[in-house]
Amino acid sequence: MTTLRTAHTCDLDPAELRAARALMDEAFDGDFSDQDWDHGLGGMHALVHDESGLLLAHGSVVQRRLLHNGRSLRIGYVEAVAVRPDRQRQGLGGQVMGALERVIDRAYALGALSASDEGQRLYLGRGWQEWKGAVGTLGPQGVVHMPDEEPPLLWGADLDPVHELLIDWRDGDVY
Repeated sequence: MTTLRTAHTCDLDPAELRAARALMDEAFDGDFSDQDWDHGLGGMHALVHDESGLLLAHGSVVQRRLLHNGRSLRIGYVEAVAVRPDRQRQGLGGQVMGALERVIDRAYALGALSASDEGQRLYLGRGWQEWKGAVGTLGPQGVVHMPDEEPPLLWGADLDPVHELLIDWRDGDVY
């Protein structure tokens, strides 16, 4: 028996945030930085707990801006998706993504995420699409083309790959 909860960062107490941060360290085997964690804050979180209250899975969606073909789009960017290693492949990631996709569908023009190799199968299986065009960012010095960047996965997007995607700048991994 599990319970799914969605809440904004401001509605999570410090213990819940610590548990989610610890889950990232466990699920990513220590390869999840404080900067990565910061990218997942300030938006909506989906949390799955077991009957004892143990956090089993987490993900968040935060607002970002994407420039495409002369338009600035408000997008929901998915961050910090993880499932306890001993509970993976049991549908918990799907529960988290279902909740986040609902937020994206109701609040944003489209969704985007950067998938790990391990997570890509989950997202593609749910209907996320790999971007086939060029990517870059609009940084402090202007447009930065990123030809070596892995393309993001998109949700609910009908964008022309002839035109580059430029995402807003942030410290750390831009995508």
